[in-house]
Formats: sequence, structure tokens, C-alpha cells
Amino acid sequence: MSRVVVTGGAGRLGRSVVGALVDAGHEVASLDAVTLEGLPAEQERLDLLDASATSAAFSRIRPDAVVHLAAIAVPGALPDPEIFRINTQLVFSVLQASLDAGAGSMLLASSPTVMGYGAPRGWAPDYLPLDEAHPAAPWNGYGASKVAMETIVQMAVRQHGDRVRFGVFRPCYVIAPEEWEGAATQQGHTVEERLADPALSAVALFNYVDARDAGEFVAAWLAATGVPNGATFFVGAPDALYDGDTADAVRAHLPALAHIADQLAGTASVFSSDRAAALLGWRATRLWRDQLVRHTPPLEASR
Repeated sequence: MSRVVVTGGAGRLGRSVVGALVDAGHEVASLDAVTLEGLPAEQERLDLLDASATSAAFSRIRPDAVVHLAAIAVPGALPDPEIFRINTQLVFSVLQASLDAGAGSMLLASSPTVMGYGAPRGWAPDYLPLDEAHPAAPWNGYGASKVAMETIVQMAVRQHGDRVRFGVFRPCYVIAPEEWEGAATQQGHTVEERLADPALSAVALFNYVDARDAGEFVAAWLAATGVPNGATFFVGAPDALYDGDTADAVRAHLPALAHIADQLAGTASVFSSDRAAALLGWRATRLWRDQLVRHTPPLEASR
């Protein structure tokens, strides 16, 4: 059994990550600005921007591994300079505390938004589906902070990769378990509403992942051996959050990508998680067609 610190463990993604790690046999401590009743972990309320307090907490816990989820999680939640400052400062604080406490591995949550979709002046990828080799092109403070966070990890690999294993994962649009039954998603509407009005999902390229699948990815990464230090992974469902063929969705709702829509077969996701499958043996298994509890009949107009 290893001891794992999860920063942001009480969040929408964090609680599923904590659950998956506990199920895998790990002892988990959640460090977050809030606590969550029923979370199967030791919990400590902590301002992770306070480097001294963070270092003290890590020194007390002495984690074997660290999963860093804590961040400003929504683009536009604060002015761009503040999002960039907070998210990058959090990484430096947690990284130094992890190193000082002797942690052997650290996995950081980034975001698919590093690709740059949704840019007001237009955006078109070089190819589909998007994979980890595709260039990043952030257009706001949130996406830029995530690119910077990934760069800090690569810096840490060069400085400390002889004794610490690092990794980055980019979880797609996270859907918590209760949201399949009608609870509001992070954007305030339901999964059914996202399917009924494809424009709601088009802004995120129809990507999604069940939070429990993302948690199982984290457990798989911690258990893996032989993975390149600092490797980055897209973590998403293999299909698109659209009731029809993905190429049709792209042509109808993402016209700037229409010329490469045919590179997507059937209901395939716009994002490829093949690297996670090849290196970790992980694939998402909770797909929206199986998980969604419908309260209204599907609309033919969404096809």
C-alpha cells in the first residue's frame, strides 16, 4: 500500500480520483480548501498557495505519490493574469513540497484546452483526432496556465527525473456520476441538454470523460512501470458526446474543421486516448449511451 496525496481531492474530479485510489488499495490524504463529508480519505483544509503550510502538511504526511488536481478549473472564472498566477504558483508550491517530502512520483492534471479550441479569431487543428503530438495553441489565461503547468513538469523531469517520476494528464470534460441522472454539469446545464442542443458541447469539441474513468486512469498511471518520465496523456471517452456520427457533428457545428471531419469514423471522439491504452492499458468504459438516465425522449433534431 502506498500513501498518496491528492490536492483538490474534494472536487468534482477529485472525489472520484480519491475513490479509485482507495479501491486500488492506496491510503489517501486530500488537501483542499474545503472538506467533503464521506470522502474515504484523511482530509485537511489547506491554502496550497501558502508554500510553508503546504510543505508542513507534506512533511507530516510523507506521501509516496502526489496527484495534483487543485487549480482554478474554469476559464474566465477570474481575470487571465490571476488564473495564470494562481495555477502556476500552485504547481510550484506542490512540486517543492513533494520534493522536500521525498515523494517518488507526481501526476499533474492539465486540460485539453491547451489545444486552443474556442479561440475568438478562429482555430483549426492540423488533423483529427487530436493527440498528444499536436501543437498546443492556448488563447486565454486558463489554457496558457495549463501549458505553463505542463512546462513546469518537464522542467522538473530535467532537474529531478533521476529520482522522481512525473506525468501529465488532460482529462476531457468531466462528468460526475450524479450528472448522468440529471444533476447540473460544470457549465450549469444537464447532459441531456448538451445532447439536445449540440452547440453546448461543440465549444468543447464534444469531448467528455466519466470522473470514475479518470480516477481509474490515475490509479493505472501510479501502478505502471516503464512509462516515459514526463509523458502526457489525453484522458477521454472513445466516443463523442453527440447523438450521431461525429463527422456530421463537426460539419454542422464546427465549420472550420469541416475539411478534416472525415478523418473521424463513426462516433469516434475528437480526442485520442490511444497513448493511455498503449502505455497503461487504460480505456474509458463508462460511455454516455450506457450511463445517461434520460428524462425526455431523444430529439431527432440532434442527429
